[in-house]
Amino acid sequence: MNDKSKVKNITLGETGIVVPQNGFGALPIQRDSMEESVAILRRAYEGGMRFFDTARAYSDSEEKIGHAFGDMGIRDKIFIATKTAATTPEVLWEHLHTSLKNMKTDYIDIYQLHMAGQCYKPGDGTGMYEALVQAKEQGLIRHIGITAHKIGVAEEIVESGLYETLQYPFSYLASERDIQLVKKCREKNMGFIAMKGLAGGLINRADAAFAFMTDYDNVIPIWGIQRMSELEEWLSFMDNPPSMTDEIKAFIQKEKDELSGNFCRGCGYCMPCPSGIQINNCARISLMVRRAPSHVWLSDYWQAEMKKIENCTHCRKCTLHCPYELDTPTLLEKNYEDYKLILSGKVSANQPLPR
Repeated sequence: MNDKSKVKNITLGETGIVVPQNGFGALPIQRDSMEESVAILRRAYEGGMRFFDTARAYSDSEEKIGHAFGDMGIRDKIFIATKTAATTPEVLWEHLHTSLKNMKTDYIDIYQLHMAGQCYKPGDGTGMYEALVQAKEQGLIRHIGITAHKIGVAEEIVESGLYETLQYPFSYLASERDIQLVKKCREKNMGFIAMKGLAGGLINRADAAFAFMTDYDNVIPIWGIQRMSELEEWLSFMDNPPSMTDEIKAFIQKEKDELSGNFCRGCGYCMPCPSGIQINNCARISLMVRRAPSHVWLSDYWQAEMKKIENCTHCRKCTLHCPYELDTPTLLEKNYEDYKLILSGKVSANQPLPR
């Protein structure tokens, strides 16, 4: 790592972990080959990244981290966080030992409960928290963390004082309630790991996304990285970190005005759909077709996927699982109507999203 790096160092609460405010989110590398993934991960380390976040649920992501770093002799120079979606101690232990084997390591720096739908506590009857404590006592994990998408659950987690880190969606599209959550973590000396710093692909300006994070000295963002070109952009910020300027502030305000209200973040909590609809993409395709290369979203494949919205039965299972409490069936219908207008040429993908 460049000793003259200008990127801010972040201390993750009472864990004492100190890393550059520029972390690696390893979900996307599951879509790369082993060779590509190893090259990307090693380049990330060479470029100064020290915090790597993955999960048992990310298919072979953990194995790729093991191949990249397992034999390099740098284990004490990096911090690895992974997750288990277990809801029983038996599955937690199975996942933990699999993760250790996959990543060729004797310990995990932060072991997180994945997409927690509740704040697991000692004596709650699940045995989950007790299993985490036991794993820490055995030296298999060094710190206990948890991830959540639902703000109410996240707030309860912070107030509990039981966890050393919280991972939660956080970007410049954050609500005031989200921002207060981050501030509460700082007050409680709890590390905050920011997932979805690009709002599931809706944010397409990296310097603004990065500059926003620099306003929070207790937050480590984990950027989802799949391509070397993406990585190089984040690494370029090591020596030239973007700071909040009047121009970026104005840009962010414009973005918040455009994207405020009922928009899908693509988290996938609503899946699977009984009617086979790819809700986490179809419910936000109006945004994606305007903010990403249109030809991708206007392909025959996506036309067929969008047509499935006609089969929506309004069972509302999706609304029950949405952490943002969206009226998902209505959102799907609005996106479908807009999509048909774009396909017909009556609306241009360059036009602003209809309000």
